[in-house]
Amino acid sequence: MKEDKLVTWGTAEPSQEMVARSDTPEVEFERELGSIVDPRIAILDPDDINIEKLSDETMIINMGPQHPSTHGVLRLMLELNGETIIRTKSVIGYLHTGMEKTAETLSYLQGGTNVTRMDYLSPLTNELAFALATEELLGIELPDRASWIRMLMVELNRLSSHLTWMATNGMDLAATSMMIYGFRERERILRFFEKTTGVRMNHNFIRPGGVACDLPYGWQEDVEDILANTSATLDDFDELFTGQPIFRERTEGVGIIDADTAISLGVTGPILRATGVAWDLRRTMPYLAYSELDFDVVVGSQGDTYDRYAVRMGELRESVRMLKQMLEKMPEGDYKTDDRKVTPPPRGRIDESMEALIHHFKLYTEGFSVAQGEVYVAVESPRGELGCYLVSDGTSRPYRMHTRAPSFVNLQSLPTLLRGALIADAVAIVSSVDPIMGEVDR
Repeated sequence: MKEDKLVTWGTAEPSQEMVARSDTPEVEFERELGSIVDPRIAILDPDDINIEKLSDETMIINMGPQHPSTHGVLRLMLELNGETIIRTKSVIGYLHTGMEKTAETLSYLQGGTNVTRMDYLSPLTNELAFALATEELLGIELPDRASWIRMLMVELNRLSSHLTWMATNGMDLAATSMMIYGFRERERILRFFEKTTGVRMNHNFIRPGGVACDLPYGWQEDVEDILANTSATLDDFDELFTGQPIFRERTEGVGIIDADTAISLGVTGPILRATGVAWDLRRTMPYLAYSELDFDVVVGSQGDTYDRYAVRMGELRESVRMLKQMLEKMPEGDYKTDDRKVTPPPRGRIDESMEALIHHFKLYTEGFSVAQGEVYVAVESPRGELGCYLVSDGTSRPYRMHTRAPSFVNLQSLPTLLRGALIADAVAIVSSVDPIMGEVDR
C-alpha cells in the first residue's frame, strides 16, 4: 500500500518572491537597478550588498496587495534595514484577465469592448490605440470631424484620469478632503461621457472607421462648463498642495529617478517628463490633429515625487488649453468614414433596403476582413506610451494583439524610486507612479 503524502497548499509564488539576501545572486541586485539593461547605470554600492553587514539587520515584508495604498492588487516585497527600504520586488498578476488572448476571438469591430477595460481610468485612450492600429492595416482615412471628436474625448479623459490621480494621491498623503474634491470634478466629465456615449466608463465609442455617434446637442456648452469649473478648481488644488509645507516635505527629494535610468528602463509619461525629458507623443510623434494645436510639454527637473505631481498639474492645465482650442476649431462633417467595407449602413436604410439589412447583419456577425500584415501604433495615455501591436492573417479577427502598457513598464522604476526611502514614504512613491493594475495584468 502506498504511503500517503502530506500535501500543503499555499499562495507562495517562488519564481517571483524576494528571497533572503544570503540566497540572492549578485546579478539579481544589478537587475533590480536596470544595470543588466544598460551598463551606464551603476550597480549598488558594495557596502549596500555586504551580506555580513546587513544580514542580521534586514527583514523582508509584504506591502499589499490591497487598496488604496498599492492602488489595486499590486504586491510589493520590501527588504528593510530598520525603516529604510533597500530592495523592492513587484509581484503582479492578481488581476490577470487575458485580454490580449481574448482579442484573437473577437472581430475588429468587437475589439473595442475588450481593450476599453484595460486602463479603466482612461478607456477612450485604449480604444484609440486599437482603432488607429486597425485603420493602419485597413489603409483608410478618417473625416476631419471624426479625428477631432476623438481628440476631444481623449483629452477630456486625460482630465478625468489626472483628477482621479490628484484625489487618490491626496488620500495617500492624508489630505482626505482631496479625495472628495477630485472625484467631484471628475464627475462632471463622466456625466458628459454618459451623455455622449451612453455609459460613464468602458465606452466602446472610438471604433475602427470613426466614432460610434456624433457629439450630442449642446456639447459646446457642456464642455465650456467643464473647463470653467476645472480651471477654477485647479487654482484651489494649487493652493491646497503646491505651497503646503507638509506636502512638500513628504514629496521633495523623495523617490528620485534620473533621466538616463528612466530611459533605460523604458519609463514614459509624467515619470519620464519629471526628469526633464520632453518626450510626449502628442508633440514628438503627432497623431490625430495634435499638430494643429498650440500646447506645451510640461517637464520637471529633479525627477522626484514632487516633480511628478507638478507635471500632472501642468498637464491638467495644458489639456484645458487644448480643449478650448478644440471648441473653436471643431470641423463640420461626418463622424465616421463612408467606406462601406467597415461602416454599417445608416439605421434608416435598414427598414427600406434588403441589401442594407444584409450588409448590417454581415458586418455585426462576421466583421470586416483586414489585409495581412502587422503594425504598431502608439498614443500618449495619461500614464505614458500606450502601444497596440496587431498582426493580421487576412481574416476578420486579429491573429495576435499585444499591448505596450505604460503602467506595466513604469513599474520597473519602483526598485529605483523606493531604494533608500523610508517605509513611510513608500505609499507616496507608489502613488506618484500612478499604476493601473488592470492595464498591468490585462
